[in-house]
Amino acid sequence: MVHSPPMIARALTFVVLCALALSFPALSGVYAADGLHLVLTPSQKPTDLLATGEEFARALMKLTAIPVRVTVASDYAAVIEALRNRTADLAFVHPVGYVLASREAKATIVVRNLWHGKSSFTSRIYVRRESGLKTLEDLRGKTMAFIDPASSSGYTYPMVLLIQRGLVKDRDPKSFFREVLFAGAHDAGMRALLNGHVDALASFDMAREQYLKDPAERDRIIYIAETPEIPEAGIAARAGLDPATFAKVREALLQIRAPAYAELLRRLYEIDGFAPADDRDYDPVRAAVELLGVKPR
Repeated sequence: MVHSPPMIARALTFVVLCALALSFPALSGVYAADGLHLVLTPSQKPTDLLATGEEFARALMKLTAIPVRVTVASDYAAVIEALRNRTADLAFVHPVGYVLASREAKATIVVRNLWHGKSSFTSRIYVRRESGLKTLEDLRGKTMAFIDPASSSGYTYPMVLLIQRGLVKDRDPKSFFREVLFAGAHDAGMRALLNGHVDALASFDMAREQYLKDPAERDRIIYIAETPEIPEAGIAARAGLDPATFAKVREALLQIRAPAYAELLRRLYEIDGFAPADDRDYDPVRAAVELLGVKPR
């Protein structure tokens, strides 16, 4: 039987596609044709974060042989929504964000960040040294900056502290503060405090050191309260991600650490690398979320 050129071309195409499917079985039904989509939490300037995130994606792609594309979410709630509607395969999540993503989107923690050699941190209430504010009670009637309603160190844990101290009533920060603002990012919150736009700021325990490089500026900021330990943030995977892909990504992430990746990780989220994580690690965060009644917006 003699085949016409179009028939031969179609036959060759079919053979090539079959060969590709056999050579790269992971591309069939495991993730989209363009690979994995990693979403970043916007805890700093989005343009800088995206550039560094793309560099991180290339490192992850090199270790997994899976294409990885990166976007920066518009806010903390958008990260959870991306996992819920499965437009994201992976996402950097803060602790409360993971608890909400686990509850609302059935997401699973992949790895936990290592930050300054630790896998936990705290939240602090910062004020300007010259303000004369020394205790939480001194903040009554003042202007308070939180970071985001779904932020662990920038809202949930400091709010729980204020509730437990009997200062905030009915989970409403305006029952204690004259005005409440959400800065959107930790660096913006620290700058707002330094410039006198707010009287106090809730942020993580190394925010002053991370965002104020000028020693004179850093010396102007002190903290007057601190929360209990919070388990570190990490990377979560959407529900339904293929187990083999999940395992491959986790193995690769555990290899991304200092010294080889130290500079990249510092620019990304000021982290040292990643450690194994388990859903149970976040049970204390679940308790805080339950007390405060935190919900995705």
